[in-house]
Amino acid sequence: MNTCVIPALRNMKDFEKVLKTDHELIIFLETRLSQVESIVKLAKQHNKKIIMHADLIQGLKGDEYGLEYLIHNVKVDGIISTKSSAISFAKKRNVMGIQRLFAIDSHALDHNLNVCQKIQPDYIEVLPGILPGVIKEIYERTGIKVIAGGLIRTEEDVKNSMENGAYAVTTSNRELW
Repeated sequence: MNTCVIPALRNMKDFEKVLKTDHELIIFLETRLSQVESIVKLAKQHNKKIIMHADLIQGLKGDEYGLEYLIHNVKVDGIISTKSSAISFAKKRNVMGIQRLFAIDSHALDHNLNVCQKIQPDYIEVLPGILPGVIKEIYERTGIKVIAGGLIRTEEDVKNSMENGAYAVTTSNRELW
């Protein structure tokens, strides 16, 4: 098993599978609001930490009230979001914040890195995660650990991302867990 791989889940079937693994940290990408509390409760019973992608929870508005619910009521271990305000909110409440950004062009990357330097997320997840030069640049410019995500399909992709400066990789590919 590769300890640098963080399972990124999209369904309950994968959740049941990952509960039986040694992975301590799980990222839940897509779910419904009605499932959030039971997911986190079950994960904690299995000594797992859950990071919820706040932007992808159906039925939850990703504003401060929705985040407050996730942090104080559900007791998630972390928030992942493309919204810097969500990450800032999580950080102020001592919850792990992962800023997700898409490296689509130089302008978007510069803008996102400036935002990251201001809010200081715990981690930056860059998509696609198969851009070795970009991974190094993000870390060098911010000093924040980078998680590579998106299009991580093979062991070689994991290895290349790690060799090029990624702290970890996220993947929904079960075979890489």
